[in-house]
Amino acid sequence: MQGDELIRRDLAALWHPCTQMHDHETVPLVPVARGEGAWLVGHDGRRYLDAISSWWTNLFGHAHPRIAAAIAAQAHALEQVIFAGFTHEPAVQLAERLLALAPPGLARVFYADNGSAAVEVALKMSFHYWSNRGEPARTRFIALTGGYHGETLGALAVGDTGLYRDAYAPLLMQRLLAPSPDAYDAQPGEDAEQTALCRLQDLRALLERHAHEVCAVIVEPLVQCAGGMRMHHPRYLTGLRALCDAYRVHLIADEIAVGFGRTGTLFACEQAPSAHPGGPTGITPDFLCLSKGITGGFLPFAAVLATADVYAAFYAEYNAGKAFLHSHSYTGNPLACRAALATLDLFGEQPVLEHNRTLAARLAARLAPLREHPHVADVRQTGLIAAVELVADKTSRTPFPAHERRGLRARLDALSRGVALRPLGDVIYAMPPYCTTPDEIDLIAGAIAHGIEAACR
Repeated sequence: MQGDELIRRDLAALWHPCTQMHDHETVPLVPVARGEGAWLVGHDGRRYLDAISSWWTNLFGHAHPRIAAAIAAQAHALEQVIFAGFTHEPAVQLAERLLALAPPGLARVFYADNGSAAVEVALKMSFHYWSNRGEPARTRFIALTGGYHGETLGALAVGDTGLYRDAYAPLLMQRLLAPSPDAYDAQPGEDAEQTALCRLQDLRALLERHAHEVCAVIVEPLVQCAGGMRMHHPRYLTGLRALCDAYRVHLIADEIAVGFGRTGTLFACEQAPSAHPGGPTGITPDFLCLSKGITGGFLPFAAVLATADVYAAFYAEYNAGKAFLHSHSYTGNPLACRAALATLDLFGEQPVLEHNRTLAARLAARLAPLREHPHVADVRQTGLIAAVELVADKTSRTPFPAHERRGLRARLDALSRGVALRPLGDVIYAMPPYCTTPDEIDLIAGAIAHGIEAACR
């Protein structure tokens, strides 16, 4: 069979990401021939509902005709040009539209190639800003426990997911860690908002000691995704912005996974409640990192939005050392810019956020019964991101031994039912494309429930 032959050739030549390749002696690869909307189609004709949007990138479905046509048209005009000393219409238009949509006060767009690169850009830009402003002692960053920001060395350095970080720890700069406002860690009698407020006090104490040497605090707003879909109250963002202002440090918002409608608003930062009664909601970070869904899942691309104050620190006559020194060969790639523009067109022409909220309510209702399962410690959700946490003991929240790989068992069972999941350890999550139908939401929830039964058997 064609699919079997493809797997044989793959295992003889390829090395897959975040994978112990030995696993594929017993866990088969899924050979995909094409995509259709929310579905992946194998070489054997079997269909798999892509419940994780192909690593959280595919917003409007596979092979979306509008985005595909935009890329094809651009390919006939200009496929690539050096972005140092040159420019082109798709890059300029995209920057203008991103700034119009983003939280107010962001003024400049710097393009990169992927999410990790966007984080690297923000880290370097923040450090270089303080150096240009005459404060070179600021060389450190504050990150949250359980956070994840990518797998290049700078991005790994500000992460706190041991699986990704530990192997390379000797190569990484030392960050400062503030406790996460993760609502799962709430004390008895404490709600998510109270947990967030307590963690802000912990952060305040850290800044009190270290602000003079800190460039920025980096955070994944509302959901720490790769760390286990850990979710926190939006009031944390309001307080975080106030603390960064009070102690004169930058705020980096890593919305690579949560941006573009995932959490119920276009950007997660919009959900921060006002710091003053009757005041505007939402916060503006000093740096906003975007990637993944920005091209609808078609091409790798990233953007870092920065304030006018940040930009001004690099603007100088006859001083190359003050210029921001970072580049990628494919910076501002016209094909990727055009895909991003087509993606933004879909947001502008369709009631995407309203539709997502309807799907999110359906998913919440279908997953709610799992709260009573004896091996489910938590069912949590923010927008179209939902997660179910499996444990050996519900009362104590004692996890299953890692070697039992309960999440993998759930994944394989769901795959047999035509739903593609990729658990984070024993956290089973769904992050479906926006074109998913209510019936398909039911299929995802059913596959998760059946997978949990199979995993906990």
